[in-house]
Amino acid sequence: MSASLDRGLNAFREQIDAPVAAFFSSCVHCGLCAEACLFYTETNDPTLTPIHKLEPLRRVWKQEYTFWGRYARAFGLTRPVTDEELTDWETLVYDSCTMCGRCSMVCPVGNDIAYMIRKMREGMAAAGHAPPDLVGATQRAVTIGSPMGVKLPALQAQIRHAEEELGFSIPVDVEGADYMLLLSSMEIMNFPEFISAIARIFKHANVSWTISSEAFEATNSGIQIGVSDIAAELVERIVAAAGKLKVKSVISPECGHAYMAIRWEGPNLIGRPYDFKVVHILELLEQLREEGRLRTTGKETQRLTYHDPCQISRRGGVVQQPRNLLNMVAEDFVEMPETGTMNWCCGAGGGVSSNERADDLRLKAFNRKKKQLDAIHPDAIVSACSNCRIHLEDGLEEYGMDMPVLSLTETIAEYLAGSEQAGSKE
Repeated sequence: MSASLDRGLNAFREQIDAPVAAFFSSCVHCGLCAEACLFYTETNDPTLTPIHKLEPLRRVWKQEYTFWGRYARAFGLTRPVTDEELTDWETLVYDSCTMCGRCSMVCPVGNDIAYMIRKMREGMAAAGHAPPDLVGATQRAVTIGSPMGVKLPALQAQIRHAEEELGFSIPVDVEGADYMLLLSSMEIMNFPEFISAIARIFKHANVSWTISSEAFEATNSGIQIGVSDIAAELVERIVAAAGKLKVKSVISPECGHAYMAIRWEGPNLIGRPYDFKVVHILELLEQLREEGRLRTTGKETQRLTYHDPCQISRRGGVVQQPRNLLNMVAEDFVEMPETGTMNWCCGAGGGVSSNERADDLRLKAFNRKKKQLDAIHPDAIVSACSNCRIHLEDGLEEYGMDMPVLSLTETIAEYLAGSEQAGSKE
C-alpha cells in the first residue's frame, strides 16, 4: 500500500463519525437522490448518482465498522479500496458534485449526502486525489490569501476607482465599526461594481462598516478541496481581523460558498464560537428594509426572476429576504418552477467552477437551469452569488440565451432614493 493511499484510508476512517455511520446504515437505496441531482438528470449516467459517488467511503465503513464487513474482510471475501479506484472516483467527487444539498432534501430517511461528500473529500485530498486546479487555488489561498491570487494592491486599486466614482471614501481598517465586510475574489476582479453598490447603500442607510486589509477574502478553498486544517486556518484569519478591528458583525458577501464557510462551518472548524455575529449581505439589507433605513424609488420594468444560490437558500435559510428586497424594485417578478429551498443548483458550486476539467460537464448540467428559465421566459436573472453569476452567464452563452444576470445588491443600489445614489437610475 502506498503512503498516500494509507493516509487517505486513515482519513476516511477518521471521517466516519456517528452521522456518516448512521447515514450508510439507514440508506434504503431508493434512488430518489439521483432524481434530485442535476448531473444525473441531465446525463442519465448512473455513475453520477449521489450515493454512488460515496462508494469508496461506504466500503471502508462496511469493512472497518460493521460485523459482517469485518468478517468478510478477514476471510478475503471483500476487496479493499485501491489507489486506482480513488483515481477513478476523483472526478465523481469533485467534478460532478457541488454539495448543493438538494439530494439531502429528498432523502426519505434524512441522510445528509452533501455532508458525506464533504467527508469523502477529506480522504481523497489526503490520498493525493484532488483536481490540480483546486489544489492550486488552495495553495494560493494559503500563501497569498486568495484562491485567485488577488492581493491587497488589487483591492486597493478597485477601492480607489470606486471612491472616484462615488465622491466619498470607503472605510478600510476602521477600528470599532459595527460591520466588517468580506469580499470574494470574483467580486473584486469580476464584479467590482459590488463594492460601489455596498458603499452607496451603507452611506444611504448610515451603516458603520469597514473592510480589513488583512483578511478581506471570503472564499474558503480548504472546505472545497476537503482539508479541514487549511479551512480552519483561513477562518482564523477572518476571526483575527475581526478581533483586531473590534467589530460587532462580519458580513458575508454575495457568495453562497462563503456564507456556508464562515457562518456555519467556521465555528466548528476552529472549535469555538465567534465573538461576533455573521450575517449575509441580504440578511442585513432586509434588516435595513424592515427598519425603514433602506428606501428606494422607481422600479425595474423588465420581467425578473431570482436564482437561489444553494448555500444561501437551501442550506442557509435565506429565502424570503431576497424576495422582499426584489419586490421593492421589481415591477414584474416571477418565480422559476422548483425554487426556494428546492431550487436547482447552477452547477458551479463546491469548487466545480475552479476545476477546468469539469467545464464540459457543468455546462451540460446547466440544461436543468435552462428548463427552469424556458418555463417562465424572464428578461433577466437576479442572484446573490458571484460564482453563480459567472456560471449563469457561461451557461446562457452556451445555450444561446440572451439574458443579463444581475446582482441583487447592485440592483437595490440602482434604485436608492435620495442623492446618495451617484450614478443610479432615479
